[in-house]
Amino acid sequence: MAAGIYIGSTAGYSGKNMVVMGIGLRLQKEGLNVGYMKPVGAMPEERDGILGDEDAYFVQDILGQDAPANVVTPVVVTQDFKVRAFSGQCDDLMPSIVNGYNTLQQGKDVMVVAGSGSMYSGRYCNVDGIRVVRELNLQAVVIDRLQKELNYDYLVVLKDTLGDNMAGVVLNDIPPNFMNEVDGLIRPFLEKNGVKVLGVIPKDPLMGAIKVGDLAERLGGKVISAQNKSDKVVENFLIGTMQVENFMTHFRKNKNSAIIVGGDRSDVQLVALEGNCPCLVLTGNLYPNDIILTRSEVLNIPIVVVRDDTYTVAKKMEIILSRHKLRDVIKIRQGAQLVSSAIDFSYLKERMGL
Repeated sequence: MAAGIYIGSTAGYSGKNMVVMGIGLRLQKEGLNVGYMKPVGAMPEERDGILGDEDAYFVQDILGQDAPANVVTPVVVTQDFKVRAFSGQCDDLMPSIVNGYNTLQQGKDVMVVAGSGSMYSGRYCNVDGIRVVRELNLQAVVIDRLQKELNYDYLVVLKDTLGDNMAGVVLNDIPPNFMNEVDGLIRPFLEKNGVKVLGVIPKDPLMGAIKVGDLAERLGGKVISAQNKSDKVVENFLIGTMQVENFMTHFRKNKNSAIIVGGDRSDVQLVALEGNCPCLVLTGNLYPNDIILTRSEVLNIPIVVVRDDTYTVAKKMEIILSRHKLRDVIKIRQGAQLVSSAIDFSYLKERMGL
């Protein structure tokens, strides 16, 4: 029997793939034969006529795995699947997950099992993370990503629910100004309640970054100048609706930010270009004047034109930057490094019986 670990989280988009790949790559580096499974997939993708999960295909590639998609992800959530599940037409799906796991663990030292959504996602069809952990008798590692605050209550309830099957938690995306609170208050509180903090992963601007070309596509816009620089990276955004003097003050502090500005605000556009921002995002489907276009080409700074108004674009940008998938090699390398240096691997291996 391979040792088994389940990577779950308190919510979607918390960094499960990053932690799965980080742990998998680290254990491989230590000479262990690592297997991978994602029992429930919510991003259907068909390859060679077999339905699998987009994230699972990607992680398999990174970990050098080639098991069949329908074994790696026996349950794929499509619209048809949801209709059947909600109307009570679903059989018990757990046997297919157990069979898949038993097949995949053959010849492996350790199995890394990835969750989907939160620990309770999939409860409507009885394949939530809690049940998967219990049925496969895995050690669970739960990621809690700081959004506005940490879900400390949720983590304690999970410990109450899972008992000895909960190895611990990873607190992710923690900015420097929040570290004291984590170390001084939250970690001691969790550990007093039996929740082991396996690691604290600091916020890293690169992990949320996105290329200009990808950003344009996600915003439904198009790059109209300096297209050859569409691989520039955006880490954040700044809204250029204020007076130029005020804008300059904010701009100096946010160097790698895309500037979202009305297509008619050439004063702010010029300041942003001359200040070497990674890109301009012009709203309202308004094209810039010739001076701005020329400067953009000379300075090699792409301009993206989008239909939406500034407020809508800003809201979309917020979502995109917090939910952008890990797909760049540089990000995977950085993410694996963050995980490797943050997580207490000796404790984790001890819990897994390695």
